[in-house]
Amino acid sequence: MADIADRAMMHRASRKDATDDRTLPPLSAAPLNAWRALAARAIEANGYYQPDWELAVDASARGRTGAALLSAAGDAGQLIGLLPVVPMRRIYRIPLPALVGAEPYGTLCTPLLDRDAAEEAVGKMLRQARNAGAHALILRTMSLEGPAIAAIRAVLARDGLQPRMVSAYQRAQLDATRDADELLRDALGPKKLKELRRQHHRLSDHGAVRFDVARTPREVATALETFLVLEAGGWKGKRGTALSQHAGDAAFIRRATSTMAEAGRCEIITLHAGDTPVAGGIVVRHQDRAFFFKIGVDERFAKHSPGTQLTLELTRHLCADPAINSADSTAAPGHPMIDPIWRGRFAIGDVLLPLRRRDPLVPAIHAALTLNKLAYEAARGAVRFIRSRRGKPG
Repeated sequence: MADIADRAMMHRASRKDATDDRTLPPLSAAPLNAWRALAARAIEANGYYQPDWELAVDASARGRTGAALLSAAGDAGQLIGLLPVVPMRRIYRIPLPALVGAEPYGTLCTPLLDRDAAEEAVGKMLRQARNAGAHALILRTMSLEGPAIAAIRAVLARDGLQPRMVSAYQRAQLDATRDADELLRDALGPKKLKELRRQHHRLSDHGAVRFDVARTPREVATALETFLVLEAGGWKGKRGTALSQHAGDAAFIRRATSTMAEAGRCEIITLHAGDTPVAGGIVVRHQDRAFFFKIGVDERFAKHSPGTQLTLELTRHLCADPAINSADSTAAPGHPMIDPIWRGRFAIGDVLLPLRRRDPLVPAIHAALTLNKLAYEAARGAVRFIRSRRGKPG
């Protein structure tokens, strides 16, 4: 595997094999109303590929602009499939002829497929990718058990192909059809709930604790600024990754939350102790599913577990909403805060879709992705080790 990848990375693809994403239209050229209509009838929800979100990402978000458009139209001209893509060389710095689903800041790249024409949409989009010179389509953070991947598998199987798994893990999700109090008792147990109630009571020493949900564009715009301050004041601010620390990211989130709030697809949640906001979060909605995008906390109140307290309130809020059946945590695997609370799981991972039978470049692309993943995990481990050693005596 390593030899294959080494040869592939050293040998640049020939001109006829190179993926020319310039033959694809820019994402900004997608017809907005048709995109919204497709999102409404998509076979599987993806809040982050809704047009008002993804177009805001594509316009200014740091490192995520300039995506191209893979799409498919039905016999009547209606949009039946859509996936924002970028060349493999841009994401992995590997000059191999493949396209990659553009990451929409929300770590979910499940394409939008018309529920009444999902397989037709997949077939046409894969053909469009081949015509652009791609030998593979890579879907990062793809839902691995839903109807979208089932349609993809069916189309590939007709051509004697099958997806290649690059990575997979279980991500926390909420079953919002359950009674919230029963769900929390089952997840946390009486002892942990008692401790959280005690922390909630101690938090009230700083003022009455209340949970606010901003829904209208004006409410969302005001609550977002509070959230941005909370996020920048915590560990993300210290690492330089808070949204407000980069002009493009700040412009993206202000535009996305405002336009999505106009259609009732975005909420900003805030937990207050008196007049002081102690935790906040951004929630995206699509069809009957919610997506917990980000959380920010005031670390001065860390001993009261403000992030956990906010998530408990969000759980009650979503379980009480008959329009929501489930929620994606959008969290990394094994997240220490949300995994113990939202005990539901769904499979997610990175998938390579070959576009030609017996294509010798596909094993090279797969091997390169595998080595890239191993290098990334090694680098993350080194960073964690360095951070764990800081402040410790030598």
